[in-house]
Amino acid sequence: QVQLVESGGGLVQAGGSLRLSCAASGRPYSGYAMGWFRQAPGKEREIVAAISWRGGEIYYTDSVKGRFTISRDNAKNTVYLQMNSLKPEDTAVYHCAANTGGWVAWTAREYDCWGQGTQVTVSS
Repeated sequence: QVQLVESGGGLVQAGGSLRLSCAASGRPYSGYAMGWFRQAPGKEREIVAAISWRGGEIYYTDSVKGRFTISRDNAKNTVYLQMNSLKPEDTAVYHCAANTGGWVAWTAREYDCWGQGTQVTVSS
């Protein structure tokens, strides 16, 4: 099993930036597609961004396009989410997830390894 640990969350004012990291350990980390999801209180978990193993396929949900950037450093077993121009509606717990099957997936059920999450709070 792959263990995922997120970091980098916090409190930021609207318009600010945060960079989330997701470090993987455990089972050999190879060939996995990765995704970032978020869940706000009272709302369903939604995907934010996803990236293929080599980074050639990248997808973003419409609400973060142009503001967020997903990237990965496979040598460091780490995936990042750079979040700029943050808005109060971005407030949520952010989770990273791995799809060990390898394809870039858009639904939570296709990801089989999850981190515990990191809180992002954007004040107005």
